[in-house]
Amino acid sequence: MKLSFRKHHLLVILKEFSKETLPLDIFLRKYFKTHRSIGSKDRKNICENLYKLIRWKGLIDFLCDEKPISFEKRIDKLTNFDFNRHLKDETIPIHIRVSFPNEYFEKVKSSYNLEKAIDFCLTSNQIAPTTIRSNPIKITRDDLFDILKEKYSVEKCQKSSLGIYFHKKINFFTSEEFKKGFFEIQDESSQLAALLINPKPKDHVLDYCAGSGGKSLAFAHKLKKTGQIYLHDIRDNILIEAKKRFKRAGIENFQIKTSKDLKKLNTKMDWLILDVPCSGSGTLRRNPDHKWKFKLNDLESLKNTQRKIFDDAIPFLKEDGKIVYITCSILPEENEDQINFFTKKYNLKTLKTFFTFPEKNLHDGFFCCVLKTTQGPI
Repeated sequence: MKLSFRKHHLLVILKEFSKETLPLDIFLRKYFKTHRSIGSKDRKNICENLYKLIRWKGLIDFLCDEKPISFEKRIDKLTNFDFNRHLKDETIPIHIRVSFPNEYFEKVKSSYNLEKAIDFCLTSNQIAPTTIRSNPIKITRDDLFDILKEKYSVEKCQKSSLGIYFHKKINFFTSEEFKKGFFEIQDESSQLAALLINPKPKDHVLDYCAGSGGKSLAFAHKLKKTGQIYLHDIRDNILIEAKKRFKRAGIENFQIKTSKDLKKLNTKMDWLILDVPCSGSGTLRRNPDHKWKFKLNDLESLKNTQRKIFDDAIPFLKEDGKIVYITCSILPEENEDQINFFTKKYNLKTLKTFFTFPEKNLHDGFFCCVLKTTQGPI
């Protein structure tokens, strides 16, 4: 039987993505770029069904009668699929009802409790909220909100003083306000974590795992165009994107630093930002494919990487400097346990800690801790 245009591309995407290591969102961007015949409405429908299928693959596979399970059978099962009909069916194992790998589900349950694990899984299977952060260098949140409310269905975030929540997804990159640098796309929890970074004018800040600069963009206005932000990442290509974002935002007091340049910064930083690689367990709504790739061994490896990054970065800090440790994880092994390890190893003092669990129609899961040296140079 001939598939419809949308189902054909959905099937092709599923088959091609199963052979990829790229994150789903990046893979989709590349796919649509090379298949320009797919219009905006078709892209929206394909993406909605794709994400729904990946989020609920565990339950959908369980409900497929015939084995082996093919992508075609999963797509057929997706028609009229409603997970709510199966949530209370105790003949189905609970991790399958909430469509999570058993190992992942048991990990969250052991870290919290059964009720919290179920809530986490169901929330992680929802559509991610769409949130932006206004750029105080160019516009106030109130003024930006007044502009946007004339075009879109929006509301101000309750917790972040810079955040605006969109009730529907839009193509931000074509927005005039985005092109002018009035805002950046950033989850509310990520904004709140970044707001704990509180440099004074003339301070020097090293964003050691900068990525594309999201956290630094959020606190740069506090420096009042003085001091310096140093961006470092082992991925050179992502720093190119950071440079573009900083220029769009109107931020000039920044430098890109390679690993060779970093030694010059030893003991000179007032602030050290460590937004470390992590399991991403707090942001699974945005990357649902990650839960199917999760292995407990990966968690141990990530913990070692986080400690290595901390060890490598701490020499850059001044004697009275502050370190900000950030993850988008809800797992204690990557958060509280690591802070306990760092405070003991380096005789640090915890100043502030921030943690959020993913919430329905609200923010993602994030952890942030501000630490300070308690004696002598490191």
